Amino acid sequence: MTMGTVQGAGVVVTGAGGGIGAALARRFAAGGARVVVNDLDLARIEPLAKEIGGFAVAGDASGIVDAAQEALDGTVDVYCANAGLASPGDVFADEEVWAAAWDVNVMAHVRAARALLPDWLERGSGRFVTTASAAGLLTMIGAAPYSVTKHGAVAFAEWLSLTYRHRGIKVHAICPQGVRTDMLTAAGSAGELVLGPGAVEPDAVADALFEAMDANRFLVLPHPEVAHYYQARAADPDRWMRGMNRLQQKWEASEA
Repeated sequence: MTMGTVQGAGVVVTGAGGGIGAALARRFAAGGARVVVNDLDLARIEPLAKEIGGFAVAGDASGIVDAAQEALDGTVDVYCANAGLASPGDVFADEEVWAAAWDVNVMAHVRAARALLPDWLERGSGRFVTTASAAGLLTMIGAAPYSVTKHGAVAFAEWLSLTYRHRGIKVHAICPQGVRTDMLTAAGSAGELVLGPGAVEPDAVADALFEAMDANRFLVLPHPEVAHYYQARAADPDRWMRGMNRLQQKWEASEA
């Protein structure tokens, strides 16, 4: 499914109030898809829905599949699980911070898949797009809840793909490093140190997704170097963690 073949497809993009979500919605709409945009705040998505000729469905991303299907005349072909929380903090972050990160970054994807899979499996087609993070393949200093739950998001996407690909379900995991969005700002000084220098615009993430869809490739890497980091991490985990620890120490020194 590429720009030329999304014509008429029913697409849902959660977390579409800005950043990556808005870029994805615009890209699908430009290809002729019928797009539902979602955010907790209706005021954030109504202008985008009007701009792209789509539909605005406000509410928690965990529970909007029924409303999105209704807006799309009963059929969702592509679901972009894009809503996420940055969730900085260490092991001592409040229980509420950890719980919210799990709920939005992982369980919202699980709940959406539960709602979508029966119809997709019956039809023999469907596409689930997870906006994860390079942190889900590697890690991120200063953001334990974010790193752990983004690993969970990637793991769930992998599970969906290996379990259902022979039944027509296609899955993609978007794993960028820095993207110039509010979430990068929320990552604070650690995000600026690690992600700021190579940050890309949200449109570059949409470009990478469509390239991956064209190639039927699971991993979507707007920063191609992430593949090399991922390989190095797997080949020699201790060496990789020593390098990350040096980065941690550099960050701690900058904060002192």
